[in-house]
Amino acid sequence: MTAAATALTLAACTPDTPPPQVQEQTSSAAAVEPGTEPKVDTTFTFATAADPAGLDPAIEVDNASYRVTRQILETLVTVDPVTGEPVPQLATDWSRSDGGRSYTFELRDGVTFHDGAEFDAEAVCFNFERWFTLPGSVRDERSSLQFQTVFKAFANAPDLSAYQDCVVQGEHKFTLELNERYTGLLPALTMPAFGISSPAALKAGHADVLNHQRDGHRLSAYGLHPVGTGPYTFESWSGDDVVLKSYKDYWGDRGQIRKIIFTTMSDAALRQEALKDGRIDGYDLVTADTFEPLAKAGMKVLLRDPFSVLYMGINQDFGALDDPKVRQALAHAIDKQQLVDTLFIDGTEPAGSFLPQLFDITAPQAAQYEHDPEKARKLLEESSYDGGEIPFYYPLDVSRAYLPRPERVYALLSRQLTAAGFNLKPVPIEWSDGYLQKVQSNSPHGLHLLGWSGSYQDPDNFVGPLFGSESEEFGFTNEHLFSMIDRARTLPAGEQRTKVYQNIETEISAQVPAVPLAFPISALALSPRVESYPVSPVLDEVFNEIVLTE
Repeated sequence: MTAAATALTLAACTPDTPPPQVQEQTSSAAAVEPGTEPKVDTTFTFATAADPAGLDPAIEVDNASYRVTRQILETLVTVDPVTGEPVPQLATDWSRSDGGRSYTFELRDGVTFHDGAEFDAEAVCFNFERWFTLPGSVRDERSSLQFQTVFKAFANAPDLSAYQDCVVQGEHKFTLELNERYTGLLPALTMPAFGISSPAALKAGHADVLNHQRDGHRLSAYGLHPVGTGPYTFESWSGDDVVLKSYKDYWGDRGQIRKIIFTTMSDAALRQEALKDGRIDGYDLVTADTFEPLAKAGMKVLLRDPFSVLYMGINQDFGALDDPKVRQALAHAIDKQQLVDTLFIDGTEPAGSFLPQLFDITAPQAAQYEHDPEKARKLLEESSYDGGEIPFYYPLDVSRAYLPRPERVYALLSRQLTAAGFNLKPVPIEWSDGYLQKVQSNSPHGLHLLGWSGSYQDPDNFVGPLFGSESEEFGFTNEHLFSMIDRARTLPAGEQRTKVYQNIETEISAQVPAVPLAFPISALALSPRVESYPVSPVLDEVFNEIVLTE
């Protein structure tokens, strides 16, 4: 089902309230005729919940950063808005050989970077080599870089890396050589982390030298001023606003939007009022309780197909949480249906695993932890848990696609867990105060709220980053599981690969390193002047495809 179809089904929150307007989506914007001025205001202002961490997508992992860099840098392949399959962008064609260990790409001719340099195979290979050879000083500053999640290792460990080489075959042709097959390679290359930057700009901006700071986050000069081939060029980043302008020499359809302003409004109520007042044209991460006021104000709400998972993480390095019976008790104590019905957009489903329904991979042998407080209490009595305090970390002042209201989610879960016999200590932490780093490090977290938003359509994109290697977030080691995940990513699509992922689901459910809670539907709100918006479950939303009305 497409996101637009989902929206038509789910937009209404209450039966007696008119639903927000929902538009069918188109994949391209109406072009502006050469020599004519658009009849609509061509500045589009979009409110985000958080500042971008930086604008070099190779070394940032947050969606606020990616939302901006998707407009500036393009990837070799992009996502078909209907099927979700990879389709041409900077590459027009590709072929695979050597059992899936070699990919040869034909590149689009007549494309220029925003600095005027020609886009060619040399530029592409320069980017791949830069990603592969990122210095340790940069890698140590970041966690879970996307190059590593796809290619497994960098140049300091070449024997462990799936990447081998990028070979220029001609001005607009190159071959990507791998050390092993990776079935999800083409979908993975649609991620904004693999946006192609101007080599000249990378050099001039000393992209691998993090000698600048913004809100305590270290980044390079290039990370403050990216240069790509996309429909928009970077203009400024000042205070809460990032400003982009349409690139007049863009190779594709420039669309209607001539200027984009991304403005940060961390408060959800402020975003809602700004949209209703006409100060912004759209914002993301709409919550279920705001559907009615948005509808009454005549705003449009678009829903995305669910492609993220919310979970409660369990740190097995903390006290009795290394006891399987304690982790099973946690799973049985939670009423996921109540959580979904109370706090999430209609259509959100309780999660029984970490793989969204899109993949259609169900493991019949996987343990199912139905809500059973009595069973949870019995498991606790049989376990090593002595009633001691368990710190439960949750973020403040943030909205995420998988966690729009973290404080309320924590409050509901804490009531359920306390009723089953757990003694919890709430540990609220501002998202901007390093929440992510704290729960993914060896800090004394016991339980925590977090989630994972899929970036491309391959099951490895979910289980690989979460459970494919040792993790301080979950504090567990399972070489059998790690080996299964490593093998599954190399298998060709088909019955055997599906079977291995079923076994992976079964092993994860037995170990309970975390409790999957929900597959949330996320939503964005738009002004009535937005006729069409390229809604995407993986957030591949480039604003030259927006269509406006007067």
